[in-house]
Amino acid sequence: MIVRELEQARQTDRLVKADGWDSTRLLLAGDAMGFSFHITRIHANTSHVFHYKHHFESVYCISGEGKIEDMATGKVHQIRPGTVYALNLHDRHRLTANSELVMACCFNPPVSGQEVHREDGSYEPNAQLVIAD
Repeated sequence: MIVRELEQARQTDRLVKADGWDSTRLLLAGDAMGFSFHITRIHANTSHVFHYKHHFESVYCISGEGKIEDMATGKVHQIRPGTVYALNLHDRHRLTANSELVMACCFNPPVSGQEVHREDGSYEPNAQLVIAD
């Protein structure tokens, strides 16, 4: 059984910070669950382009408001508490936060925790796995 507390995890290297967002990786590839699970905060009044070419991601909005734009079609969807979206086609997207968004995110395959977003918003396809504490 794996038990972790969000606030404790935020005090470790499981909290990854970037310009305009941060993500606490509660479950990683090393946990051998077949997916990774994160709580991500998108700072208010910021916009970010992501493109997970090698991962599927599902996201559930816990709090805040914003929008997600499908960069291929230009279609925009509002994000508010209770909204879920799934990037089932490796969709390149722009996520914009009107207020701080707090999101629960699940990645398949799982991330290792060592990934860094490349310029195009994606992760390397074969990041080295690390064993979790």
